[in-house]
Amino acid sequence: MSEGRRRAGFAVLAVATVALMASASAPSPIYPIYRDRFGFSVAMLTVVFAVYAGTLLIALLTAGSLSDRIGRRPVLIVALLLAAASTAAFWTADGLGALLAARVVQGLASGAAMSALAAALLDFSPTSRPQAGAWVTAIGTGVGMAAGAGGVGLLLEATSRPDRVAFPILTAVFVALACFVLALPETVKPSGFLWAALRPRVSVDPAARSMFWATVPTTIAGWAATGLFLALVPSLVHEVLHVEVAAIGGLSIAALYAAVVAGGLLANRTRIVSVTVAGGGLLGGGALLLAGAVGAASPALFTIGALTLGVGVGLTFNGNLRAVGAVTSSTGRSATFAAVYVVSYVSLSVPVLLAGLAERAWGLALTADAYLTFIALVAVFALTRALTTTRITKEANA
Repeated sequence: MSEGRRRAGFAVLAVATVALMASASAPSPIYPIYRDRFGFSVAMLTVVFAVYAGTLLIALLTAGSLSDRIGRRPVLIVALLLAAASTAAFWTADGLGALLAARVVQGLASGAAMSALAAALLDFSPTSRPQAGAWVTAIGTGVGMAAGAGGVGLLLEATSRPDRVAFPILTAVFVALACFVLALPETVKPSGFLWAALRPRVSVDPAARSMFWATVPTTIAGWAATGLFLALVPSLVHEVLHVEVAAIGGLSIAALYAAVVAGGLLANRTRIVSVTVAGGGLLGGGALLLAGAVGAASPALFTIGALTLGVGVGLTFNGNLRAVGAVTSSTGRSATFAAVYVVSYVSLSVPVLLAGLAERAWGLALTADAYLTFIALVAVFALTRALTTTRITKEANA
């Protein structure tokens, strides 16, 4: 493959990553409007959110390693067309059932695409920067999530139906991206049978297992934090912090993910142990600041906490992907990234579902405080483990 084609393919895949993540966060600022329009509770809102994560996990378990077997290109084309179908469904949704259906299709599209995109970005990385794919996966995720939530949040200031503006644009983008991917060269020689590749399983490349397990605590803390923002923060800032600006829910999510991008940039040239120590400390500190902001109903403290938390998420997410990608063989890449995303989306969805159940008895403010305390405790565990590992390594080398 020529360097020119490699760079062009890399650019297309980077845009696809950003667009996929933008579509995932775009519904979040509209959730309070959907609640009023379709008449459902906060608890049902967490179900709508978790349906996406649940179907995404199913797709990861069945199709996560599929691109290692049949090729990157066919998996990505089908996933992008499913993404177009999901945004078209959001565009025309007329009730809770249609909203749930849109989230199901969106979850299937994201689950099918994620590990294939992460693996393909490594395949198409410039020869002078072989780890650029892992970097773009992490940074592109943050940029896309910020753009989707922030863009829709701003649309709320201009129209009462932002879904009729954002989702048609995203639908067209996904169809165009599917056409571009069709023109890319295939980087994997097909092998094995399709149905064998679709057997539900989680697989981590043997060379990456130790590193994979080392990244799990910060993955849990970071993705649980993002789940809180995507599912509940738009309602939280209106009902607990009493901020009446329509755009604020989406802008809060955008601020978090802007900080995630900043953290990812900081992590790019930092040793993994240092990233874990710094990221774990910022995750824990940010969660405690947010809990204090909820208790004091302070939008200013909430903003500081969100930015602190976001930098911690960016540091750990980028560092984790880079560390796992560096020790994974090319034939096990998509399966290993699928396993990373399985842990990520379990961490994203399960705490949110439990929060939805708790909210009925405790109320939104107390539920948010309990959720943030959980994140802080996991982050402290990750920080302690990283510091202990660092000390043992130094003693062994003394």
